[in-house]
Formats: sequence, structure tokens, C-alpha cells
Amino acid sequence: MEEKAEVFKKLFSEKKYTELVFEIETNLEEKYKTTPVLNLLGACILLRTRGKKSKEDLVWASSIFKQAYLKERQTNHGLLALVNFINTSVDIKNFHEVEINFKEIFSYFEETHELHDHNEVLILAILRVYKYLNNLEKILYYLEILVDRKNCKISTICSYIYYNCFKNDQPQEFFFEEAKLLDKTLPKYEEGKLAKINNNKNKKISLAFLSSDIARKHSITYFLKTILSKYDKNKYKIFLILNNAEEDFTTNAFKELVDESFNIKGLDDIKAINLIRQQNIDIIIDIMGLTSDNRIALLKNRLAPIQISWLGYCNTTGLENMDYIISDKNLIYQNEENLYTEKIIFLPKIWNCHLGFDFERKEHPLPFKINKYITFGSLNNYNKINNDVVEAWSKILKQVSDSKLILKSSIKRDTDRLKELFKKHDVAESVIFHERSDSFEEHLNLYKEIDIALDTFPYNGVTTSFEAIWMSVPVLTMKGFNFNSRCGESINKNIGMNYLIAENKNDYIFKAVELSKNTEKLISIRKEIFENVTSSALFDTTQFSIDFFKSLERVYNKP
Repeated sequence: MEEKAEVFKKLFSEKKYTELVFEIETNLEEKYKTTPVLNLLGACILLRTRGKKSKEDLVWASSIFKQAYLKERQTNHGLLALVNFINTSVDIKNFHEVEINFKEIFSYFEETHELHDHNEVLILAILRVYKYLNNLEKILYYLEILVDRKNCKISTICSYIYYNCFKNDQPQEFFFEEAKLLDKTLPKYEEGKLAKINNNKNKKISLAFLSSDIARKHSITYFLKTILSKYDKNKYKIFLILNNAEEDFTTNAFKELVDESFNIKGLDDIKAINLIRQQNIDIIIDIMGLTSDNRIALLKNRLAPIQISWLGYCNTTGLENMDYIISDKNLIYQNEENLYTEKIIFLPKIWNCHLGFDFERKEHPLPFKINKYITFGSLNNYNKINNDVVEAWSKILKQVSDSKLILKSSIKRDTDRLKELFKKHDVAESVIFHERSDSFEEHLNLYKEIDIALDTFPYNGVTTSFEAIWMSVPVLTMKGFNFNSRCGESINKNIGMNYLIAENKNDYIFKAVELSKNTEKLISIRKEIFENVTSSALFDTTQFSIDFFKSLERVYNKP
């Protein structure tokens, strides 16, 4: 067996994964297929394609990892096998037709979880399951366990703060205090190891955007493009700093819009900081915050004389070195500015602007006229649909006879838990779940079937609200208590639809029911949206670009 081990080690170091799979499967006696060997086999099955994993390979690897775990339940090798089994099981769920036994996964997790005393890698694996199942309570429960240990990953702390944004009773004071603690936890590197920041102003304002999401037509690209398509090249030099694992046609299209771009994904913090500082950037705008595959530690160590948070995360980052956050007067009130560590840049109308779509808008008839019943809809990610949202929507469905509710998430998520929640409220038969679609045309066309879009709370829709309004569908939202929960307010105020902003949950339900009964008023609202929205602040890219760059120049020119 020692000779075999040396062969395996050599093949693995040479990345000859297919040969290694063959050796273990064909030339190794069953008695020697121990848990470590099976872990190696499962890993090689997944590594050999060097690209996107197939359904068949995931199913095969998952069965191998399960076998490995069952051989050694109580060892560290068994722990690794279970982590691999859980992760591959979640990956398999990207394929609609594959069933996963989640009860089995939870059973294995509980017995191993107790033995290994809150192992972070194991908890992060089970968190992927709870995220897929949209179980906010469990997500926050396990994230809090990890955060309380004080030595967890920075990404875990970011996730903990971010997922609290979905919780309906979390005040802004919580985000302020937790984000400040995050700032203290982030590594502070010795300045002697870092390139100097050039505080001398350039002839052109050197502006950089930092993101991990410029790919796959990510929703933020529709907002960022409004800036990159309309800037004065004589006044600005713009960098795109990518943190993408993969680049695609969207990435390449954005590279064409800027002066320079580079990818820091493969660089450690110090190398990334030095590379960015060496570009002599005047202003850097982070469009991730605590979301996505962020590089928040880089901003802790300052990359440019002026650092700004915008677009991707609608709350405070907590960083002392994050100088500004871009907002508008509808999102952060004057008496709340002390609950954001950043100074507030108030844009005159709205904090972001959508590019719109390159097809002719047409006025579509109210679906009610054809169906003879009201259809509500929400195409927001299912993460945003908490228990309070389900309760409110269920009351609306009960009070509006024969009404339907269309739901669809842009992220692949399980629907069983949501179906069970609606079932408890006796409205399950009124809720229609649509599978995630790769066809964007199909996604937008779904709005043609919706009479009234229902916003989620406290985590409002943003991209989905812009899309609904572009398709002339009114969006009913609710007043919030911070930036994150007031996005719907700002959107509706900027198209003059104050009526569609509810004071509270009871008013939200009342307005949905009232509007459903007054279809003539609903038709009038939809017509007004159709006629006026493209010239509103939501889609006026020219004016937004002017306002955006003027705000940057005011900050830049401050003594």
C-alpha cells in the first residue's frame, strides 16, 4: 500500500487526476479504499475536468464522499468527507432533476457537529444548505455561533451582518455597531510593506471601480454602465479593478468602456494593495461592500486618498477609511447620519439609475382584463421573503378573491419551505412558483402577467423594481428605517408614486387590497408609469451621470 500511496501522491502533484481516478477505482483492492483514499478519489473526480462540474461527476463524487464519511464518522478524515458530501450535494441542486435527501444531511451534521465542537468548515457547509432552503433563522443562528467565537473568517462576519439585513426587527444601530467591530477585526498591514499613496492630484481625475460582479450580466452592471457610458474622457481616467474568478463577454464589454482594467483575484492582500496604490488613483469606489466576493480588507488599508461605497451594499461598511457612501435624501435622514461611519454624499434625486433595455416599450393590457382575477408578483430573490412578508402576502391573497401570486428568484433556491409557509396560511394553491430561467427575455415577459408587484421588506427589491416599472407594472412598497429598507420608497418617490408607499404592514395590505378592487385606478397608474417613467430619474442616465460626477468633483475639490 505504501507503493500505491507514492504513486497516488505523484499523480496528484502532476495534476493527472483522471489517471489517479482510474488507479483507485480499478487497481486498488476494496480493503485499501479507506476514508482518506475515498476523499482523494472524490476530489479527483471533480478536479479532472478543470472547469464546470457536470451533474454526473457531482453525483458520483457525492456518493464517494458519503461512503467515506460512513466508514469513519468520528475522525477528522470523516469530518472532511462529510463537508465534501454536503458541499457537493448543494452543488448538485443546480440541476433541477436531481433529488437530495436533506434529512439525511441534517442527521449526519448533527452527530458530527456535536463531536467536533462547532467546527467552522462544517458549519459553513451546512450554512450553504440553509441558504439554499431560504431558512433565515438557521442561517443567522449558525452565523452567530461562528461570530461569537471571535476567530472566524472575515467573510463569515460580513455574511452575518449582511443576512441581518433580511431580518425585520433589526435597527440601524445594530448594523452601525457590528460594522465598526468588523473594521477592528480586519487586518491592518504595516505601511512599510505597502506602496506609498500618491496624494498629489492628477491632471485627469483618476477614478477606479472595484467589483467581483462584472460578469454574467449581473444586475449591478445595468447601473454601473450608466456611469461608464457617459463620462468626460478629457476630465476622467477610469480604472476597472476586477476580482473575478472568471471573465466573460460581460467583463470584456465593460473593459472596453474604461481606460484601464486589471484583475486582482489571484493576488493576496498586500500584493493587491500595492498594485492598486501604484496606479495613483484619486478616488476608488467599492461596489460590493459586505456582499459578494468582497475585498473589504483592502479598503481597510486604504487604496486611494478618497474611498467611496456605492451600489452593491446599501448600508454602512463600518470602515474608518471608507470616507463616503452615496445615497439620496429619501434613504438616509439628517438625524440618522451618525449611524453611518461614512460621510453621506446625497445625490439630488436618486442614488442609482438603470440603463433600461434595448427594445421598444409597448403598453400591455392589464392582465386582470384577460384573467378576470388579480395577479400579484415578486421576482425578488427568495432570501428576501421572510415570515412577515409571507404573512402579509397571505392576508392579501385571502382578501382579494381568486387572486394569484407569481414568485421567481434569480438565484437557484429550494421552494419547499416557502410552499410550506404559504400552506400554513391556507393560500398555497394561490401561489405560482416559476423556475429560474437563463432567458432574460423570458424573465422580463413574466411581468406582462403581473397586475401589481409586491415589494419585499425590510430588504427591498432594487433591480426587480426597476424592471417592473420599466414594464409598466406598479410596485407596492413599505416605508423603512434605514438605507437598505427605503430603496422602494426612493424609487417610487422618484416617479411620483407616493400612493404606492405604505406606512406599515397593515397599510401595505390595505393598499394592495384597495388597488385590486379599483381596477380603473390601477389602469390609470400603469398608464402614467408607461408614459412618464423613461424620462424620470430612474432611467434618465444623462442627468444621473451629470449629478454623479458633479458630486465626485465636489468631494475631490474639497480643501
